[in-house]
Amino acid sequence: MLTLIERDFIVNLSLQRAWQHLARVDQWPQWARHIKHIEINPSNELGSHSSGVIVLSNGIKSTFRMTEFNPGQNWKWVGPFLWMTIHYDHRFEELSPTQTRLRFVIEASGFGVNVFGRVFARIYRRNLEKAIPLLIKEMES
Repeated sequence: MLTLIERDFIVNLSLQRAWQHLARVDQWPQWARHIKHIEINPSNELGSHSSGVIVLSNGIKSTFRMTEFNPGQNWKWVGPFLWMTIHYDHRFEELSPTQTRLRFVIEASGFGVNVFGRVFARIYRRNLEKAIPLLIKEMES
């Protein structure tokens, strides 16, 4: 497996509030402008059996299914991209009662990962760099 992106940032929220906010996956298009819509099953409830579809602003659809779910620590879901499998890990670390570090780790495996994975990472990194400041602002307001 190849690590494509590791991006961490700090929010001025308790771990519980940070988790609750990010777990409202259906609301991600408010801060992640590259996402048009997210459908999650079971409906609007993030959990160990969650799966769904993310519709990007360019019309591309991507499916995902939960592979790891540890409340208050992390959740990881996996989805296809071309001939690769992309693993999206959302990690939480309490720094203090009012500060939490969030870390997004994106890894890939499969055919062409050394070429297509790097292209995917370049595009995805740009999207994250735009989305994370909006997420921080939304979480802290």
